[in-house]
Amino acid sequence: MSKKDAFTQAGRTAVLQNVQGTLQFLQRFPPFNQMEQGHLSYLVEQCQLRFYASGESIIKPADGPVEHFYIVKQGRVMGERQHVTGPGVETTFEIATGECFPLAALLGERATRTEHLAGEDTFCLQLNKAAFIRVFSLSDVFRDFALRGVSSLLDQVNQQVRQRAVHTLGTQYSLNTPLGELAMRHPVVCPPDMPLRDAVRLMHEQQVGSIVIVDTQRFPIGIFTLRDLRQVIADASAELDAPIQRHMTAAPFSLGPQASAFDGALAMTERHIAHICLVDNGRLCGVVSERDLFSLQRVDLVHLARTIRHAPRLEALVALRGEIGQLVERMLAHGASSTQITQIITLLNDHTVCRVIELALAEHGDPGIAFSWLCFGSEGRREQTLHTDQDNGILFDAADAAEAEGLRARLLPLANSINQDLAQCGFSLCKGNVMAGNPELCLSRAEWAQRFAGFIREASPENLLGSSIYFDLRVVWGDEQGCEQLRQSILAQVADNRIFQRMMADNALRQRPPVGRLRDFVLTRQGNDKTATLDLKVQGLTPFVDGARLLALANGVAANNTLERLRQLVAKGVIDALDGAAFEEAYHFIQQTRMQQHQRQSRDNQPYSNRLDPDSLNHLDRRILRESLRQAQRLQSSLAQRYQL
Repeated sequence: MSKKDAFTQAGRTAVLQNVQGTLQFLQRFPPFNQMEQGHLSYLVEQCQLRFYASGESIIKPADGPVEHFYIVKQGRVMGERQHVTGPGVETTFEIATGECFPLAALLGERATRTEHLAGEDTFCLQLNKAAFIRVFSLSDVFRDFALRGVSSLLDQVNQQVRQRAVHTLGTQYSLNTPLGELAMRHPVVCPPDMPLRDAVRLMHEQQVGSIVIVDTQRFPIGIFTLRDLRQVIADASAELDAPIQRHMTAAPFSLGPQASAFDGALAMTERHIAHICLVDNGRLCGVVSERDLFSLQRVDLVHLARTIRHAPRLEALVALRGEIGQLVERMLAHGASSTQITQIITLLNDHTVCRVIELALAEHGDPGIAFSWLCFGSEGRREQTLHTDQDNGILFDAADAAEAEGLRARLLPLANSINQDLAQCGFSLCKGNVMAGNPELCLSRAEWAQRFAGFIREASPENLLGSSIYFDLRVVWGDEQGCEQLRQSILAQVADNRIFQRMMADNALRQRPPVGRLRDFVLTRQGNDKTATLDLKVQGLTPFVDGARLLALANGVAANNTLERLRQLVAKGVIDALDGAAFEEAYHFIQQTRMQQHQRQSRDNQPYSNRLDPDSLNHLDRRILRESLRQAQRLQSSLAQRYQL
């Protein structure tokens, strides 16, 4: 008698005999490993064990509203639906041991939209709808997972990351702490007509480093700090009886009290300020100093940025670059996300680039030409990690081609020197020569415009590659107006060229996420590597980056950052809100996994690599990585449908 016939005779459904064994099995997998013992025991007691032969349908749309909840105990389940662009079906997901289905259909009291088939001989734990509802009402953990899916699992991962970092470094607060909890609640204030002498005396009496000048409604119109006082003392002609408004810094930067400590640290670093006023309903309610944030972070983020911007020579910059890796590790301890960390890395990299340019100008002399230093790729998107190379260029204005040639000849020696100095600071020279020292990337605004128009007009493979690099451009140093005009021109031309959009979409589908039908991941060996791996950057992040760029350019979204593009595309109705949230979470997790790997490689003095062996991850991380890569597949499928590819 065959295996299938044997199970058919037994009714193919059995009451669980080994309750304890099933409990132990479920306790290996989230969310069941987080549930209270009594709630999990009830779930197991209500389950039945069912067998499905390879290729057999478990549930399908034609069955009507779903009546059961399933957990894969052994084997795997494939999700198949009608192909969006042609005949036949496509596999849209794969469910492995310890995973469950179909939550969305159960909660929505509807039929599943996808047929679930056994990918091989498979055993499932089956829970009827009434018992599912009971577990849903009893267990907060299970309910959170059922409603939020991968989001709740990501919370577990982020919590584990913070706990590991805190165990190593210790922490008092989180970078997500509201500034209102850190601020001086009753800041020292004065009216604008108070004599400077009296204001300084008040600061001394209150032992504070700043005084806020407010109007009659208590709105901050200025701030006076110890730094301002030093300038007054240095000015021999200063009158101490003059009103403080003559010496204050007008229109001080402010945030709301609910803004996070990360927001405050970022603002201080970007704006080179040491104090932030907190304003609620038009009234001053507190002041946060960089000292407050230093005690929070246990690392001087603002001080590090300031030290970089005032480094006296290149050697000092080279030494400071090593502190960024330590900063990243400490930020993890304070709950910073991968997105926050990439923002900080990019910001500190920008400060480094600016200081390198300033030192080069001081050493070689100002060429007397107004120019802007452009960055492209991940730096242009503000998505840099610790492992980065140079993607940069120069933009200047010229009346005609002859003048552009003459100005280029004067700028190229400086550009080459800057590229070499950046290499000393840890920014690897670009193997593809996408650097300002390349004459083809030291161009006038008219030449850049002509080149970009050529990319869009003639969508060759080389031009498509160029557009994927250069269309993520921004200014790091110099005037931003010319770059913004180029960006607006790109948006207008791409929106008006459906053929180019379709070519970009086809190009965006070339890097397929490494998840397959027959196993969890599709892995390859690189060079002489003995272990098969996947590329987190090329196969994981690039599908999101390319897809978001295409949709942003096609729909007039000027943002460069991938997550900001996705949010604006949701706001414009181009992407469904639920899809946008799923794409954002998936991108965040892959980036976080990549950054954690870079941190480990840095600690072990290994070269940076984006290639990962999924077997090196724990079960939870493997599961979320697989789901994240499937979200990349979904984004690519939507592009294929949108552009009929």
